[in-house]
Amino acid sequence: MNTMRAVWIARFGGPEVLEVREVGKPTFTSDQVLVRVRASALNRADLLQRQGKYPAPAGSPQEIPGMEFAGEVAETGPEVRTWKPGQRVFGLLGGGAQAEYVVTHERLLAEIPANLDWAGAAAVPEAFITAHDALWIQAALRPAETVLVHSVGSGVGLAATQLVRAMQAVPYGTSRTADKIAQAKQYGLQEGLVVRENFDDLVVAAGKWTGGKGINVVLDLAGGPYVKASQKLMALKGRMLLVGSVAGGSYELDSRYVMGKRLQVRGTVLRARSLEEKIQATQAFAAEVAPLFAAGVLRPTIDSTFKMADIARAHERLESNQTFGKVVVVME
Repeated sequence: MNTMRAVWIARFGGPEVLEVREVGKPTFTSDQVLVRVRASALNRADLLQRQGKYPAPAGSPQEIPGMEFAGEVAETGPEVRTWKPGQRVFGLLGGGAQAEYVVTHERLLAEIPANLDWAGAAAVPEAFITAHDALWIQAALRPAETVLVHSVGSGVGLAATQLVRAMQAVPYGTSRTADKIAQAKQYGLQEGLVVRENFDDLVVAAGKWTGGKGINVVLDLAGGPYVKASQKLMALKGRMLLVGSVAGGSYELDSRYVMGKRLQVRGTVLRARSLEEKIQATQAFAAEVAPLFAAGVLRPTIDSTFKMADIARAHERLESNQTFGKVVVVME
């Protein structure tokens, strides 16, 4: 069979533009792996791609969304040495993961721990690779430091909370709803605050949480006014990682805080990185994070699961902003 089923963006628009089509199965080169996808998870980038606001990078299909997947190796190119058919793997792509098959470089894959099922594995790559790369690698998080995660109930936010605990640091968080703060405490959140327009309250709360020392690391998955408030509550030599912009893409920096506290403010994104950089992030995840799932230290968070035929409903669920954790699509 040279064809497969895939989610297809028939035109730009709302969830109703999504179809399931029979398309050509991707071909692979000598150093690539063909993976039979069993499940994929949704991300904000999929919604934007469907709306025509975030095109897939060069080399990725523009009509088939999906950045993360879990499945089994179907075939390998003659130069592939890492994997054999039948092995369970997961990873990140520039796009095309919401289909029955994907092709990827062998070093952009990690082995799925035996205790994760397909849906659980699909909920891992984007959230945990993003959070691990931002916190453990770029921010160089250390034990006993404090971390503030904006949008703590999101997939990346919950992954970050668990990784902060795994580093024996202390996670705090914000959300727009109290129930997400309460649920996040089941994943290790120390304390949290419901934030809408009350950013001054956040600065006061951070001072109380840290005994006036300030937050060492901010993982900002929201953007906009959260960045302005975060400068005020950070500790000397604090590190702020800018990952999302759902609350706004413009940031106002104040030299009194950035220069006075000697803050590091860094933007980060995975999708636009070079192949070499993506390999580095994936291999670091495979070495440091995947074993923590096998040990039961980390766990995926699934909000809901949908079949491929119900892809429009899956998009509606993510767009509702009611999700806690990941929306997973099973390829059946």
